[in-house]
Amino acid sequence: MKFETLISAVNKDSSLPALMGIEGSAVLIDQTDHELDEVTDTDKAHVRIYHRNERGVGKSRNLALEKAEADIILFSDEDIRYEEGYSTKIIKAFEDHPEDVLFFNVKVCEERRTYHTDAEKKVGYFSLGRYPAYAAAMRREKIINAGIRYSLLFGGGAKYSNGEDSLFFMDCVRAGLKLKALPIEIGYEEPRESTWFSGYHEKFFFDRGVLYHFLYGNLAWLWGARFVFSKRKIMCMDIKPLKAYKLLLGGIREGKSIGCK
Repeated sequence: MKFETLISAVNKDSSLPALMGIEGSAVLIDQTDHELDEVTDTDKAHVRIYHRNERGVGKSRNLALEKAEADIILFSDEDIRYEEGYSTKIIKAFEDHPEDVLFFNVKVCEERRTYHTDAEKKVGYFSLGRYPAYAAAMRREKIINAGIRYSLLFGGGAKYSNGEDSLFFMDCVRAGLKLKALPIEIGYEEPRESTWFSGYHEKFFFDRGVLYHFLYGNLAWLWGARFVFSKRKIMCMDIKPLKAYKLLLGGIREGKSIGCK
């Protein structure tokens, strides 16, 4: 069973894989101002690097998926640092589990933490939004055959802010793939400034509405109400809950007009 790490980065060079602790084979997509393909080897890894003059995390991950060759792939970002032996842990997990997508624990600072798995659990429609791309490893052939790709509308470098990971995993569920979270730790996130979050402002709530349209369809208004109400003490310090919800509904309407994500 072959394994590859698929890294998305911005303005990085061939020193990045060693800094991250990459093991085995890897594909590095570097969003920069020039076009160049190169190969580099570290003590632990063989890395194919594609420098591309374009922006967008969706484009980056889709290109990495296109260039990938292994049976098992792990999405990653430039600020992830891996524990020694992480690749062996992931391969063994897939040998022991029949699921198509497995989520692993990656440590992050408390204010950014959206999940932590203490026991094996299925991941589905109601829980997939908690998991980031860098926590997910998957059977590449299942993703390719299902035609699942990243949205180009959401995430860093796109028109609307975050949500691209949730959409990707939702497409996995809709395609009938099986997802599971495991209590296996593989690394940690190096703290840095967010590439998309700049506060709970009007665009934040509007973009969330666009996202919810594509995630939940006709139930987007209900999920939006739940989101605003449950998070109001954190998110609605500057914008009142009712206004936040109206902004979100505006985003839902715009999502309906787009048609395709």
